[in-house]
Amino acid sequence: MTDGERTTDPQETLPEPVSAPMRHAKVRAFTDHTTVGQVVVDEDGAVTIGCACGMTLTNGPGWSLDEHIRLHRAEARFLALSAVAPAGIPRLVPTPGSTDD
Repeated sequence: MTDGERTTDPQETLPEPVSAPMRHAKVRAFTDHTTVGQVVVDEDGAVTIGCACGMTLTNGPGWSLDEHIRLHRAEARFLALSAVAPAGIPRLVPTPGSTDD
């Protein structure tokens, strides 16, 4: 393509919306934090299930097992994406492990 030509293919003119490292981090977080096994209900009413990462997810006095699973997966995505986020990107919360205030 010369300087005077224009392309109508949006794939040639627009930057990729998500970088490969961020896309891969999201996939790794998803696969590393899936529930495994069967839901177990204890005599005391605790409901648990294992996570592929080795953590046991459970309900509590003010939250359900489903809420714990959702929070766990969200935290895993956050940590994975934060680890590969481009330097200088504006942040809502500090980067985990950073010494920035």
